[in-house]
Amino acid sequence: MRISIIRKGHFNAAHKLYIPSWSEEKNLAVFGKCANPHYHGHNYNMEVTVSGEVDPETGMLINLKDLRDIIGKYVEDRYDHRNLNEEFEEFKDLVPTAENLCYTIWKILREHLDDKYDLSVRLWETERNSVVYPAVS
Repeated sequence: MRISIIRKGHFNAAHKLYIPSWSEEKNLAVFGKCANPHYHGHNYNMEVTVSGEVDPETGMLINLKDLRDIIGKYVEDRYDHRNLNEEFEEFKDLVPTAENLCYTIWKILREHLDDKYDLSVRLWETERNSVVYPAVS
């Protein structure tokens, strides 16, 4: 039986959207208030979806405690109450948009989950705006 399990997560982080080689005016024109030089924060929510075949012996796809621990250790603890632009090598040359953050989270989790699982991450930057990787067809 193929099934999906969804685990919710949450963290708070600050960032600003800007491209250093651009002028302040161009950054403001493209990114608006998100280019605030003093940063701004979000209460990020996410859903991590793991899909695959249920183990016929245990009746589980994946142990939810294990999934919780992976998300907690490698995503929530890593990013919570941190500055994405200033504290993380992955955003040194990458604008920390919701799209890039979602993909980065997916890559981190992919490293810590068995390849037998399909993985999807949905990240809410606000209550009204979310992104999903891989993209929904």
